[in-house]
Amino acid sequence: MLAVCRNILSFDDLSWKTWLKKLLLLGLIWFCVWHLWVVLRIVSYTWYNPSSTSFMEEQLAMLQLENSNVKKRHTWVPYTSISKPLKRALIAAEDAKFLDHDGFDWDGIETAWEKNLKKGKIVAGGSTISQQLAKNLFLSSDKTPWRKLDEALITVMLETILDKQRIYEIYLNVIEWGEGIYGAEAAAKYYFGVSAKRLSAYQSAYLAAMVTNPRYYQAHRRSAHLSHKAGVILRRMRQSDIPD
Repeated sequence: MLAVCRNILSFDDLSWKTWLKKLLLLGLIWFCVWHLWVVLRIVSYTWYNPSSTSFMEEQLAMLQLENSNVKKRHTWVPYTSISKPLKRALIAAEDAKFLDHDGFDWDGIETAWEKNLKKGKIVAGGSTISQQLAKNLFLSSDKTPWRKLDEALITVMLETILDKQRIYEIYLNVIEWGEGIYGAEAAAKYYFGVSAKRLSAYQSAYLAAMVTNPRYYQAHRRSAHLSHKAGVILRRMRQSDIPD
C-alpha cells in the first residue's frame, strides 16, 4: 500500500493536471481502504463486543487534558442483562421508529430541518440510533459535510450487516452518560448504584433524558428540565417497541 502511494506521488511529472489526477487517485484508494476496514470491523461485531470506540477515545483524550484523573467507566453487558424499561425509554427518547426504518428516519430529518430553518441555527438533529452508533464507533465529533456523508455510508453498512437487536445492544453499551461514563451498566451503577438489569421505569426514563447532553445533566441532576423530559419519556415508553 505504501509502495503504491509513493509511486503515485513520484515527482516524475510536475504537470498540475497530472498531480491533480494522482491526488484524486490517492484519495480514492484511501476512501476504499478506509471503508473496507470499516466493513471488516462491522462484520467482526457480529460476535466481538467493542471495548472502546472512536468517540470514547476522542472524548477521554479531551477530558484528560483538563483532568488527568478522569478514568473510563465502561462494562459491557449482554442485551438480556439490560432492563426492558431502559430499552423502551431510549427508543422513546431517541428513535421511536427504530424497528421500522432502514437506518434513516426521513420524516424526522425533515422535521429537524424545518425546526433548524425556523430558529436559524441547529436545534434538532433527527439522527437515528443507527446513525448515532455509526458516528460513535468510527468518527469524530466534527460537524462537517464530509463526516455526515461518511456517517450515512457507515449507517447503511451497519443496517446491512447487523440485525436490529445487535445494533441496539452495541448502542446501549457504548453511549455516553457523563464524564468518562459509557454504556448502560456504568451509568446505572454511577447514578443509581444498581446493575442495568435492575433499573426501574423512572430511573430508565431519567437516564434516557440525559443522553442529549450527558455531561451537562451530570452536573445538573436536579434540573427541572431534566425531570420534565424524564416524565415525558416515561409516558411515551409504554408504546415503544424494542428488538426481541
